[in-house]
Amino acid sequence: MSPINLSDVKLSDCYEKSEGPALFSGTQALVRLLIEQARLDRDNGLNTRGLVSGYPGSPLGGLDLELGRSKRILDQEGI
Repeated sequence: MSPINLSDVKLSDCYEKSEGPALFSGTQALVRLLIEQARLDRDNGLNTRGLVSGYPGSPLGGLDLELGRSKRILDQEGI
């Protein structure tokens, strides 16, 4: 196994890469979970959509901010 060159790792890898190294925060991992479920559903012939709801000040208050930052890929995945 060759060593990982961190200069090759991009911030967008946590949402876009399907294999290899990627760095995630806990909140980014929750967003990636939504993306992975959408991809699994599509690969299994299911036409589903994701919906995320919450409220201001919720314990996962940063999730809405990360979802907003990830809007482009979430829109592509039907979330």
